[in-house]
Amino acid sequence: MGNDRLLDFRFAVSNTEILVPPSGTLETFGNTILGYVLVCETMDSVDRCRIRTGRMKLARPQIVTPSAYSEMLLEGFGEEARKYAKWLAENEASVRILRYGYTLRRESFSEEEVGRPLAAVAADAKRDVESRGDPYLALVQGVDEPWDVCLVRLFWEVVSKSARKNFAEMAERRMFDRKDALGPEVRDEIERAFAAAERDPSLVKELGALLQKRGAFEAYEERFFALVRR
Repeated sequence: MGNDRLLDFRFAVSNTEILVPPSGTLETFGNTILGYVLVCETMDSVDRCRIRTGRMKLARPQIVTPSAYSEMLLEGFGEEARKYAKWLAENEASVRILRYGYTLRRESFSEEEVGRPLAAVAADAKRDVESRGDPYLALVQGVDEPWDVCLVRLFWEVVSKSARKNFAEMAERRMFDRKDALGPEVRDEIERAFAAAERDPSLVKELGALLQKRGAFEAYEERFFALVRR
């Protein structure tokens, strides 16, 4: 099998299986920390496996229109993972109305290599993960390279499971109606003001004044105060 095949995200995705999916769904109005255990065979040895454990921080979903949908945040991920995420964004229209982003949390990452067959390692890991009863812990069986693509697959599975609940909870607060009523030009103006305030905290007061002026403060209230706290 050639290196080009190994570096193709389609190969990684087709060889990824979520053995224990997280039972919890993503928070609608806050961040979610998702733990993972990823097991795979090493690329250069027989009956040797690598076990990676870590956490992903999944950001609260943001409302966007399909025309404004942009690439997911993939800080710390490799090129093949980015290609896969871009492909998902272009081909999975069912969750385009909500934008999700996430990052790997390297401070909690660990990696271990063991000299046992994959089936045995996966079975032990499954028993361990299930015994913990953590609704935000998943077990994934994937590939050694590019292994971060396997996590993108996990991420998308969780997003697909959570999107209906997230959408319903936002709709209950009439968040979609409020923003749609503003019009694209006003929404773009507000997004630029948020981006500027994130770069320069001295502009937060100016951002608040803009939201009040446009009658949009209630629609952006949680996001605004999250920026203030940060």
